[in-house]
Amino acid sequence: MPIQRLSPLLVNQIAAGEVVERPASVVKELVENAIDAHANHVRIEIDRGGLERIQIADDGSGIAEEELLLAVESHATSKISSPTDLDGVSTMGFRGEALASITSVARVEIRSRPPGADHASIVEVEGDRREGPRPASGPVGTMVTVHQLFGHVPARRKFMKSEPAEMRRISRIVQRIAMSHPDIAFTLISNGRTTLDLPQRSSARMRILDVMGNELDSQMLDLDISREGVRLWGLVGLPEVARPTSQHQQIYLNGRPINDRSLSHALREAYRGLVEPSRHPTAILFIQMDPSRVDVNVHPAKTEVRFRDDRLLHSIVRRGVLECLEAADLTPSMGIMPSPSNPGFSSRPFGAAGPGVKSSPGGQVDPRSIATGSRGFEVEQARRIEEALSDIPAVAPITMPSPTPRSPALQVHKTFVVTEDEHGLVIIDQHALHERVMFEKLLQRVSSGSLASQQMLVPEMIDAGDAHFEGLEQLEPLLGRLGLDLSPSGPRSISIHAFPSLLIERNVAVGSFISDLLERAGSGGIPVRDHEEALREVLDMMACKAAVKAGDQLTPQELADLLEMRELVERSSNCPHGRPTTLRLSIEDLERQFGRR
Repeated sequence: MPIQRLSPLLVNQIAAGEVVERPASVVKELVENAIDAHANHVRIEIDRGGLERIQIADDGSGIAEEELLLAVESHATSKISSPTDLDGVSTMGFRGEALASITSVARVEIRSRPPGADHASIVEVEGDRREGPRPASGPVGTMVTVHQLFGHVPARRKFMKSEPAEMRRISRIVQRIAMSHPDIAFTLISNGRTTLDLPQRSSARMRILDVMGNELDSQMLDLDISREGVRLWGLVGLPEVARPTSQHQQIYLNGRPINDRSLSHALREAYRGLVEPSRHPTAILFIQMDPSRVDVNVHPAKTEVRFRDDRLLHSIVRRGVLECLEAADLTPSMGIMPSPSNPGFSSRPFGAAGPGVKSSPGGQVDPRSIATGSRGFEVEQARRIEEALSDIPAVAPITMPSPTPRSPALQVHKTFVVTEDEHGLVIIDQHALHERVMFEKLLQRVSSGSLASQQMLVPEMIDAGDAHFEGLEQLEPLLGRLGLDLSPSGPRSISIHAFPSLLIERNVAVGSFISDLLERAGSGGIPVRDHEEALREVLDMMACKAAVKAGDQLTPQELADLLEMRELVERSSNCPHGRPTTLRLSIEDLERQFGRR
């Protein structure tokens, strides 16, 4: 076949594959156009999951009659006019691709009336066919109706999900956009039934709770900081409301929802050690910055961006969320723990019926205000931890000199410690708390040097397989910092010449620990490519082995010491794995249980 120019229609159909992936993509593009038109109310009507009909109506600035046909041409837009405009895009759309792409795969009707016009005008477009504009009735604003999406591209229809699945995607898109535009009312109608009705709100906080649910009212922390010309604000969830998926994590840049791996990583880093690795924190974050510091012209979907200084943004997000969490009391209340046995807690996924939906009641939020102040485990701050922990000897009993605790403590089933604070009854998992203490102590020591080690009088030998030798090779760069001296001593054995003193003092079985460590590293259980991450994983293993166990009987002084340690270490509310170390049963909950309320 000879080289030939493709027809404009075919070009648009090819381009539509990137811009118009499914009905939710159409909804996103048209709703963003309505926002750019300064609409106060956006109404979305969907039939049969969007494949039959999509209609987006707004009360915005409208399109002049003489510009209606131009609006459906490729790369026709009112939002930029020169290459320099790309350096400071502030609108949701700017490429002029959406309408042209949609008309190439569907029949589209556009009815619009600018303020001051005597009447509305209407055009109908399908592929190369153009009809209009002609006068029509209609209010100020624009209404775009998309009929038979992918009707002439049956191959595309084959890849669509079921109607309910496509509708769920549309609902999530609308909710995500709505959270960053609380001043705009949104109505979503599916097959004649209103499924989402979000009124105008005076704050993003109110809109977020409309969408996500009133049950999160007391479990979301307020975040608002400004650094280096960047404002970071939003709502940050307590660790106990972490979810199995990341759907409850949303990041916005200048009002635009984005997907950015670096910022998602920063969020995970802030929650490190506070949530279990298999769960994802809940957070809605808004970033406001000069548009010239970010490139939004990366992908047609406009959800990917490129920052001029991505390290700065990563640091601001990580530190901002970290400070917010560390300024709060993270001890979970037994009355709000996310448990199937607790009917007061909803595990409704993002996108399901919420307070702004007809099928569910609503509510307001009054998030806790958060003080700022930098805290963490950076090397430059190690001295603070050293001062707090230097008096804790690493011996078999928990032996930190301390006064008798302010409140009495009781050990229950040789596993839990029960005491009180000003808020109510406190229940502590002795192993989880002591594991956190040991982890912070190890982390502090390795941050300022290497772990102290003890030479073995006679090297201990362990039987080794391929995974052990692979793990030894992978961990070799870290062994010195960890106080370990290991070497192959034959085709099926490894010699242990030195072992961390702290672990020996805590009666950790040398051979068993090394065997487990090497096997885990050799089988991919430790991220050895990231030395710092691998270091933390190994320190976590050490802390777990060195900590007191469930079933260990503690003396009254050891109980007192454990409670004092809880006040001295960072993130004592959670063990390094993210599990809670402490639960609280509030006075209010106790009174309610005993019928005093």
